[in-house]
Amino acid sequence: MLDMQKRLNNSFYATLSLPSTAMGFALCIQISALSWILSTRFNLKIDEIGIVWAAGPLAGIFGQVIIGLISDDAWFWGGRRRPFILIGGTLAALMVFLLPRIDVVSHLLGIKNILIVAVIIALTLDLSINISFNPTRSIIADLTPEGEARTRGYTWMQTVSGFFGVMAYVIGATLGNDVLISVGAGIVFVFSVVPMFFIKEEREVVKKTETAVATRADWGQLWRIYIAHGFAWLGVQSMFVYTYGFIQQKLVPAGLATKAADAMSGQIIAYSFAVMNTVGFLLPALVLAPLARRIGRVHTQAACVAIMAVGYFLIAATARTPMMLYALMAVVGIGWSAIVSLPFAIMSDKVDKSRMGFFMGVFNLSVVLPQLMSSTGVGFVLKRVPDQSTLYIICGASLAISAALWCLVKDEAPATQAAMPAPAH
Repeated sequence: MLDMQKRLNNSFYATLSLPSTAMGFALCIQISALSWILSTRFNLKIDEIGIVWAAGPLAGIFGQVIIGLISDDAWFWGGRRRPFILIGGTLAALMVFLLPRIDVVSHLLGIKNILIVAVIIALTLDLSINISFNPTRSIIADLTPEGEARTRGYTWMQTVSGFFGVMAYVIGATLGNDVLISVGAGIVFVFSVVPMFFIKEEREVVKKTETAVATRADWGQLWRIYIAHGFAWLGVQSMFVYTYGFIQQKLVPAGLATKAADAMSGQIIAYSFAVMNTVGFLLPALVLAPLARRIGRVHTQAACVAIMAVGYFLIAATARTPMMLYALMAVVGIGWSAIVSLPFAIMSDKVDKSRMGFFMGVFNLSVVLPQLMSSTGVGFVLKRVPDQSTLYIICGASLAISAALWCLVKDEAPATQAAMPAPAH
């Protein structure tokens, strides 16, 4: 395996992608099943579900920044990223397994309030994911040289993680969320732990990082990126948390038995996000990379986010059947493909390269702070409006603002950009 690592072949890139894939799979399970479980199995109200989801952003505010700083200089258990991936992956797998067993945990702990136990499990899950996510991305930079080899590493990460993310939603839609959770707990554990026995971190990488020449961070541009990315995530997270309410009101036939209605809403959610994520993992290498080379990454990002906003407005106005929702989720997936691939590449050009772990953590604040706003403010609004189409109006407005703000970000010349190439075959 070490020889494979030195040769940077496809097997190495695929193996290096698995820890990040594990964390992405855990997030897909959370997105697909958490709101559905809390609503249908434990009868929590929409604002209470928002409180549970708020636990994750609170964990992320501290988790990724702190872990990013620590893992830049730490070395134990044979690596600086390895320990955090092992610990976070194991805890994340356990919390995924406990999601449908919140009542059992409540009984064992002697806590009668289901909401409190749900918050504890959601907080631990998100903290575990946040412990691992930054190291799973940073280890790719550690073990690949700058240039095409490194962008290939991140392209492989997006492709492998995206494929398994789609599989998560398909499993949930066809076999049910309980099967998804059981299978997912195993995948999260195996993909987090097993690769760490085949990937060797070099101590010299730490010394090289410590002696790296600092480059000046362009804070003016970074703030524009953070705010633009933040508005996009306010809309995306609101969709993830509250789509089940829109589906139950607009797409599930009135008079359907409760058990059948719950099953139907869970299936629609899973298929919707499967469609969106399929577009999301296919477009970056096939479409966005060549487009970014032609018109620039920032213009590509702004255009895709604007298309996503249009998709959201159309869902609010016209999505009254599952098939219509799926079709429009494909449109939404165009923006999603950009959100999960381009902003980091844009941001990384404007930071102090000697403190990449720290800036990765700070960049995560433009995700978790909007998530916190979504879990509190948007839930407050939706509880007080009769028409759940309001959700997608809020989402569309957030993405439209994001697209406008991206136009204020300075782009590098397309010829100098390290746009993501297609994976090597």
